Amino acid sequence: MKVNQMGPGDRLPSETALSQSFRVSRTTLRGAIRQLESEGKLLVKHGSGTFATCPLPSIPSSLDRLYSIGDMIRSAGLREDEQLESIQRISVCPPDIAEQMRFSENEPMIALERTRTANGEAVAHSINWMPEKLAGPILEGDSFSGSLFQSLEFKAGVRIVGAYSELTVPNYDDAHMTRLLKDPQATVLLLKQLHYDEMNRQVLYSLDYVRSDIFRFWVRRTR
Repeated sequence: MKVNQMGPGDRLPSETALSQSFRVSRTTLRGAIRQLESEGKLLVKHGSGTFATCPLPSIPSSLDRLYSIGDMIRSAGLREDEQLESIQRISVCPPDIAEQMRFSENEPMIALERTRTANGEAVAHSINWMPEKLAGPILEGDSFSGSLFQSLEFKAGVRIVGAYSELTVPNYDDAHMTRLLKDPQATVLLLKQLHYDEMNRQVLYSLDYVRSDIFRFWVRRTR
């Protein structure tokens, strides 16, 4: 089978055959395979071979517009779902969160942690910090699902209209990042966002870990 005729699930020819076909060294070939594996286009099963996959499309998002993670997934035509990891009620706000939101450390907080999927594949992991007085009405006991923006607006009367966002790379030992790592070559981006409402009150602080092979951010710059 020719490489350009391969489909999802097909096994690639041997390294020797590929090297000869493309007239490159095996070192160069292995580097290319690692790159394609990190992009989700190949699946390497040690002892079984290398297989073509059906990668998810990239999800573009302009940084000058505020979209939720769910909105970005659905806008790409993918099926969005979620897994609730935890809901924590915290009587003392952690100092770094209090500083970001300009709250007293005595402010009771709720931390909502979820993993988001696209077509059944984990693509994002979010931790949302909210004051309990705002978040209380949107929780159903110890459960939550659906759009956080919509729940805050329609159940708590809090309409998020903007955010200050910082796009960065998480530390290599960040435990939250590892939930999204498909293989050692994969990379994850961290979007830190402080959301505010129509009265310019800080109402939500989010840590959104997203797979860089799936989410693609851009911003229009002018001179």
